[in-house]
Amino acid sequence: MAGMTLEQLKIFLAVAHHLHFTRAAEELYITQPAVSAAIQNLEQEYGIKLFHRIGRHIEIAEAGKLLQVEAQKILDQVSLTERGLRELNNLQRGELKLGSSLTIGNYWLPSKISEFKSQYPGIQIDCTLANAETICVGTAMGQFDLGLVEGDVKPALQSTLEYEIIGSDRLQIVVGEKHPWFEQGEIELSQLTQTPWVMRVPESGTQQRFEEALQNWGINLDELNVILVFTSGEMAKAAIENGVGATGISELMVKKEIQLGTLQPIRVIDNRQGESAMPTAGYTYVEIVRPFFKLKHRQRFQTALSKAFEQMLISSVLNNSHQHSTKKEKEKIKS
Repeated sequence: MAGMTLEQLKIFLAVAHHLHFTRAAEELYITQPAVSAAIQNLEQEYGIKLFHRIGRHIEIAEAGKLLQVEAQKILDQVSLTERGLRELNNLQRGELKLGSSLTIGNYWLPSKISEFKSQYPGIQIDCTLANAETICVGTAMGQFDLGLVEGDVKPALQSTLEYEIIGSDRLQIVVGEKHPWFEQGEIELSQLTQTPWVMRVPESGTQQRFEEALQNWGINLDELNVILVFTSGEMAKAAIENGVGATGISELMVKKEIQLGTLQPIRVIDNRQGESAMPTAGYTYVEIVRPFFKLKHRQRFQTALSKAFEQMLISSVLNNSHQHSTKKEKEKIKS
């Protein structure tokens, strides 16, 4: 009994994907007869039908569906093992696969990647940007070595993913020059329901955190006049700059626009009864601070590259925390 080979599994998966022998052959740069022979050998070896031939078309059979799932697992594990072996040469070469939510990937992560590349110049870093939910699912499915998101991890994935805070950000309510709040610079909490809003899609980590803040402030999302919903923060920012609505957006994303004066950050005075925030200049303001989470699979093999990048992120958090404490101590001494 010869048994199946990795090459046969690769060929089978290509055929299962395309449901076409010739297209599978083109993808793998082999001949169509070689593809047919590999499938035929598997079927004969185990006495099963992987595909049903219907005229000039094929459909995957039940046995084929089972093999498709298991074959992908096998090849994924082989790929990880190969990467691990290649990385035994002091991290001089290899590939790191990162998944990041949009705000982190566009504004926070690039400096971290540059720092890592300066230490390991031979490493290839493949970073995919998507909304927080997509990155969580992708990390759970093994698409990414590490995931970085600003949204919460859904309960269904918490047993699969290990996560910890590696940074933070503040959501800022901003308006454009045409907005009546632009000259004011601050409003009362109850005024949030009195303007049009530009929002992100529900899967966005930014939107999730903004909605949580609204709930904490006693405001239902349904009370807001939402006029536009976008998939990206850049689109929301552009709409606000040119319109009369308001949006809640990462402070990192609007730093430049605030400096240029095209967007105005709005401070929100908490006019509810009781204490809920630190007083400033006689008023109590509300803030939205959100953590950045690092995700990894609890059980999947972690490459040496992934561990090195993870350690760099953790060291960065510790350094920032130390610098923040030192700054506070200096300010305390001065005062």
